[in-house]
Amino acid sequence: MKALWIVTGMFLLAGCATPLPRSLRAPHITPVSVAAARAHIAPMGVRVRWGGVISKVTNDPHATWVQVISRPLRHDGRPRRARFSDGRFLARVPGFLDPDIYAVGRKITVVGVFSGYKKSLIGSYRYNFPMVRTFAVHLWRIRPHYYTQYYYADPWYYPYPWPWGWGVGLGPGFGP
Repeated sequence: MKALWIVTGMFLLAGCATPLPRSLRAPHITPVSVAAARAHIAPMGVRVRWGGVISKVTNDPHATWVQVISRPLRHDGRPRRARFSDGRFLARVPGFLDPDIYAVGRKITVVGVFSGYKKSLIGSYRYNFPMVRTFAVHLWRIRPHYYTQYYYADPWYYPYPWPWGWGVGLGPGFGP
């Protein structure tokens, strides 16, 4: 009986693990950050896995350019929610990507080859974007945000109907 509980526990724990999506699995990924690429430390031609939040999508006749605000990646490849960024990068995706689906603010992870730099504008600032020639793109589902109302079940905080009345003399905001 004890062995059954151990095996059941192992299966439950294995079900909690979130693996890397199949589209993002690629051999020989080099752990190069966008900051290293921007500082011209990273060698060109290496395979990288970068992700972040979509900032802009531009379609050309043969490819789509996705401008991404870089974020660090979690163990499953999903970009973390972070207040900082390593910078921005451009992902060149062959073919057409619908800008309404690949919308600004969506999380994306790409796998591709670091292929150089492209100068472009962010507002009126000239920015040197590291470029990735992608062969795998993963657009992450939008997770719903659950807002909870925080309250305390403390009789001194909220006017509960006590048997002797509405918290008479218990503090400001209490009473009839």
